[in-house]
Amino acid sequence: MAHYTGPKGRINRRLGAVIFENGGARRAWERRDSPPGGGMRPRKMSTYGEAMREKQKIKYYYGLGERPLRRLFQEAKHTAGNTGEQLLLLCERRLDSVVRLAGFAHTRPQARQAISHGHFLVNGRKCDVPSRRVSPGDVLEVKQRPNLADLYRGRIESFEGETAAWLDCEQERLRITINRLPDNEDITLPVEVSIVVELLSR
Repeated sequence: MAHYTGPKGRINRRLGAVIFENGGARRAWERRDSPPGGGMRPRKMSTYGEAMREKQKIKYYYGLGERPLRRLFQEAKHTAGNTGEQLLLLCERRLDSVVRLAGFAHTRPQARQAISHGHFLVNGRKCDVPSRRVSPGDVLEVKQRPNLADLYRGRIESFEGETAAWLDCEQERLRITINRLPDNEDITLPVEVSIVVELLSR
């Protein structure tokens, strides 16, 4: 799941949302937002099926396998506040998610690849772990290499979204500072997380 390489447009159609953000998958969703397998009569989904679908959204969107998702769920259970919201907030704090939300990558898989290749420093040290969790005060910056500077300035210039409110991006210096922890309004994935919590609690 964390390294899914199959047809992303079909996943978007099957889950009924833009989970994969690359151009081809987004266009496939825009052309036909019905589930794959045309000609079949749609069947009413069971409660369990709906919960599984919502869980798949989280796993594909954040690039999580089953075991990492359950570890995050266990941590969210022991954190003050709504368990589902805490689960998503832990996902949003992943390093690959931060790079995507700052506009230094166009998709989360692209951000994950960049981190794995060692393009970023965290607090002045090389970090190649996409799942690393950021905290307020952390500083991410692109390695000082001319080819990387050109690459990421190009990505930032073509970024069409808005930088997350909890991040401070210095585009000229290719630096991201974590100003605060994200809150409920900063969650970027539309998902019925309450039924996912019920499923994971079984």
